Amino acid sequence: MKVKQLIRFDWAMKRFLRNKANFDILEGFLSELLKEDIKIKQILDSESNKVTDDDKHNRVDILVENSKDELVIIEIQNSKEYDYFHRMLFGASKVITEHIKEGDAYANVKKVISITIAYFDLGQGKDYVYHGTNVFKGIHKGDILTLSDKQMTLYNKMEVHQIYPEYWVIKVSMFGGRIKDKLDEWIYFLKNSEVKDSFSAKGLKEAGERLDEMKLSEKERKEYNAYLKRLRDIASEQHTKLADAQDLINQGINKGEERKEKEIILEMSKEGFSILQIAKIVKKSEQVVRQIIENQLNK
Repeated sequence: MKVKQLIRFDWAMKRFLRNKANFDILEGFLSELLKEDIKIKQILDSESNKVTDDDKHNRVDILVENSKDELVIIEIQNSKEYDYFHRMLFGASKVITEHIKEGDAYANVKKVISITIAYFDLGQGKDYVYHGTNVFKGIHKGDILTLSDKQMTLYNKMEVHQIYPEYWVIKVSMFGGRIKDKLDEWIYFLKNSEVKDSFSAKGLKEAGERLDEMKLSEKERKEYNAYLKRLRDIASEQHTKLADAQDLINQGINKGEERKEKEIILEMSKEGFSILQIAKIVKKSEQVVRQIIENQLNK
C-alpha cells in the first residue's frame, strides 16, 4: 500500500495548526512528549509567529497556553545556528517577562516549557531526545533541594524544578527509524512526513487526515513548494560549505601548513560545525579539535 505523503510539520505549524479546529494535532504531539494529557487553551501570537516569505533562518515557532496556564514554546529550526542554546535560553526568558504584569508577585511567574525540533546536529550527543530541567543539588550532602509543605500548597507544585523553565530538544536527524513507543511515531512523522496505518499516537490520525499534500489548494501548493525550495537551497549551501572546507584542508595538508589547518578549524567552529564534524573533515581526533578551539577561547 502506498504511504500518503503529508506536508511537513513546520509548514503546517506556520499555516494550519494555529486554527482551533486543528488544536488536537498539537495536543497529541505535546501529550506524547510530556507524558500527560495536554489541552490547549489558546495560541498566543507574537511578531516571530507572523508568516513571512523572507525567512532566512527557516525557523517556525508557536507559543501555546495550555489548560494549566503553562506557556509552551514549540520551535522548529531547519538550519544551523552556532549560538542556538543561547537562543533557547533567551526565548524562554523573554516569554516569562512578557507574560507577567507589572507589580505582580513573583509567584505569578508562569511555567515555561521550551521544545526545539532541530533538523540539524545541535550540540554533541548520541540520543535524539533530550530533556533539561533545573535541579539544585547539595555540593556536600548530595541531596536535592525541595519545596516546603507550605510552598507546595501555595504554588501547587511538588518539586522545585516544576517552577523553572524546562527544555526539550528533539534531534530529528539522529532518529534512526526504529519505533519503540508513541513518541517515536511522532518523530518518524517529523522526519518523513508520513503516518503509517499502524501508528496509534495521539494526534497522528488527525494529522494524516488533514495534512494530506493532495488537499492543498493551488495557491497553498505554490507556497509550499517555494518553502521546500528554500530548505533545499539551505541544505545545498551547507553541503557547499563542507566541500569548500574539505578543499581548504586538503590544500593546507598538501602544503604542510599546520597553521592554516588551525585557522580552518576555528573558522568552521565559528560557522557552527560541531567538533565531531570538524574532526571527521580534518581527520584529527575530537580531543585535538576541541583543544585548538579551547586554546583560542582562552586567549
